Amino acid sequence: MASWNSIPLEITYEVLGWFAFVSWSISFYPQVILNFRRKSVVGLNFDFVLLNLTKHSTYLIYNASLYFSSAVQKQYFEKYGYDQMIPVAANDVAFSIHAVLLTAITLFQIVIYDRGTQIVSKVSLTIVTVVWLFAAICFFIGLSSHSWLWLISIFNSIQVFMTAIKYIPQAIMNFLRKSTDGFSIGNILLDFLGGLANYAQMTVQSIDQNSWVNFYGNIGKTLLSLISIFFDLLFMLQHYVLYPGKMPIVSQKADAESRETLITPPGRPESEDV
Repeated sequence: MASWNSIPLEITYEVLGWFAFVSWSISFYPQVILNFRRKSVVGLNFDFVLLNLTKHSTYLIYNASLYFSSAVQKQYFEKYGYDQMIPVAANDVAFSIHAVLLTAITLFQIVIYDRGTQIVSKVSLTIVTVVWLFAAICFFIGLSSHSWLWLISIFNSIQVFMTAIKYIPQAIMNFLRKSTDGFSIGNILLDFLGGLANYAQMTVQSIDQNSWVNFYGNIGKTLLSLISIFFDLLFMLQHYVLYPGKMPIVSQKADAESRETLITPPGRPESEDV
């Protein structure tokens, strides 16, 4: 197993890694706090949360397995060379554990708080079901052949797929409502910083080792950063440029109907011929 060639780069790597961990971990709290204060989850797309839970769960399986399992590490070195470093750091495992916990809490808030007319789509439920069935099949295949690296690579591929699609429902919902009300932008800003730090951390390791193996050796982490950054920029565009300070169209219509109801006396039509 390779070791660091530069102490300053090693320190930089650790600092960037834990900065990414802090940014990404804190990014979950603005939405949780917003939901708690409003006692409502209206404006937060439920598909996003459900897909996100599957994403972080599969990413946790990958990170924890590669970081703690000597059998998985042995297969990794056999494939990429014993002069390479494991592309998963302690902060990656810590982040995954925290992410699963906070996403589960957000999902619980969806159950107990006002949801309006929002529901989880059948499409998302189908996707999650198919993904876990596929993972179960791969588990038994990997178990019989002891192909541990291949197996966790499947989980890594799943988390990349879920990362690519999980943001789409929220982006579409913001577009249809012409508003980001109910969706915390603080979450996005911190997620953006975490993505940049995560990518920078991998770059520092590559510079020290004079090798870019860790980018394609852990392609999931690479794509995770790039996809997250892309959608974070899209959400920032929606929040600050396209729909700044706008109330959702649905809420505006509801308010108008409420005012009409208050103005019109009970039992009387809204307009009468004299």
